Amino acid sequence: MTILTTARLTLKPVSTDDFPDLQRLWGDEDFTRYVMGRSLRAEEVWFRLLRDIGHWTALGHGNWSMRLTGTGAYVGTVGVLDYQRDLDIPFDAPELGWGIGGEHQGKGLAREGLDAALAWADARYARTVCMIGPENAASFKLAERVGYRVYREGRYKDEPITLLERVRPD
Repeated sequence: MTILTTARLTLKPVSTDDFPDLQRLWGDEDFTRYVMGRSLRAEEVWFRLLRDIGHWTALGHGNWSMRLTGTGAYVGTVGVLDYQRDLDIPFDAPELGWGIGGEHQGKGLAREGLDAALAWADARYARTVCMIGPENAASFKLAERVGYRVYREGRYKDEPITLLERVRPD
């Protein structure tokens, strides 16, 4: 499986070793507010982790755990995904997703990790997509900075979402 590195981060495919850090991240209501609308119980986090490990096994890509290279501190996740989302018009390209723990926000780490994942994706795909809830201003700003543009509005699990696309730069 692919390990990516940046100036400050090491991105490794998620593993069961990440479970305690994922529990903290997904248990944080400030983090989950725009993603799930509520914090997740340990059992739900475990099932998400197993899904993400399976993603790597089945598809050769998935979520990376981002850690500070110097200390190993857990920062968050970024991934190239195919969740087969139940959208009225399904995604027709790999989905990019990211999430950073509150103590690491505002330091450029989300951008750094996303840039690494996009470089990996750009070597394989002409286009990627993402979806963001309308109130998640920070994710919209980051998506725009890396080249994502809105291509439609929609609903996912009865919640409004915005679908964005990014064409690989030439």
